[in-house]
Amino acid sequence: MDSSQDEKEEREHFLRIVRAFKHYKFHSLDRIARTERFLAKLPHKHRGLLARYSEHLSTLKTCVENNDKIIKKIVKDVSTIFENSHLVDSKTATSSPTAQPSPADMEKVQATLKQFVRDWSDEGKLERQACYQPIIDELEKYYPESIRSRQEHRVLVPGAGLGRLAYEIASRGFMCQGNEFSLFMLFGSNFILNRCEGPNTLQVHPWVHQSVNCLSSSDQTRGVRFPDVNPSCLPPHAQFSMAAGDFLEIYTENDYWDCVATCFFIDCANNIVAFIETIYKIIKPGGIWINLGPLLYHFADMLGEESIEPSYELVKEVILGIGFIIEKEETGVKTTYAQNPHSMLKYEYDSVFLVCRKPEQSYSYSNGTQDEEVDDSDYEGSTVV
Repeated sequence: MDSSQDEKEEREHFLRIVRAFKHYKFHSLDRIARTERFLAKLPHKHRGLLARYSEHLSTLKTCVENNDKIIKKIVKDVSTIFENSHLVDSKTATSSPTAQPSPADMEKVQATLKQFVRDWSDEGKLERQACYQPIIDELEKYYPESIRSRQEHRVLVPGAGLGRLAYEIASRGFMCQGNEFSLFMLFGSNFILNRCEGPNTLQVHPWVHQSVNCLSSSDQTRGVRFPDVNPSCLPPHAQFSMAAGDFLEIYTENDYWDCVATCFFIDCANNIVAFIETIYKIIKPGGIWINLGPLLYHFADMLGEESIEPSYELVKEVILGIGFIIEKEETGVKTTYAQNPHSMLKYEYDSVFLVCRKPEQSYSYSNGTQDEEVDDSDYEGSTVV
């Protein structure tokens, strides 16, 4: 594929995501309007009994309006944060008559709003303690501040989302880079990390689209303030960056990272073996991989996508076969993801927590010989921004 075609596809993808954010208000209000129209068809007696429900629908519209104010901040001048931004004019995002966002894209916009709660609110603290704290604790155990300056240790966080785990690692003195492929998450992380106005200055209504399993109407409409900390207040010498792009394409330098920390990430691959293989290659001999999460396998039931979905038992064989030494393994670790704590229905993962070390003397898992040189021709890198 030539560069002009690449640029065209890049531009179209970018505009598609901008379009989804900008469509949020119309999409959400239209959904409420459909409910109102159905309500108006009910018998007069039924409508009388549902008078408070009608008021609730009006409150939902106010919540959507408030969420849209956050979205406008997220997409404001967003094209200036990426390379090749001259190819993109976000003002044209809604100009195409065939520009209707897909239901899947609208769900991702809603998921981004929930992610602000998980990563950057007091309400998300329990989730972060369950998912992020074990990773941070292991990292601090392996690299105590007293032994060597943490600034000399490079930590990579693929699938960084809105950047909170990478932020916390950088705040503890490590040189840390977050990597994210999803433009939905990248738009959100750029906003929260670079343009946020200060602690608890913003409010989102994350559960406004969750119309089922609500014990109280207020559970659906309540607001959550964020961010719980000022993201710009890192220690003076903190080294923190975010890289946009495909993990397999960007990270091709062997033996570079002291640690790769993954949380709810490795099951995002069509081929989980490729993720584990790349993690092994880029970690320095003696370095560690810390992983926590389930095996949801995002592409498993996605139309038009191919995927493999091995059990954890088989994934463990892959990890050992590639060359890792498993130093810590815990199963049944209770975790949630962007969970509404007031919902009548809650999902909980029995996640796996692993700490794996790359041996000081690494060997090729393909032929059992010392791995002196690895051909990276299959992984052409994209630019880190």
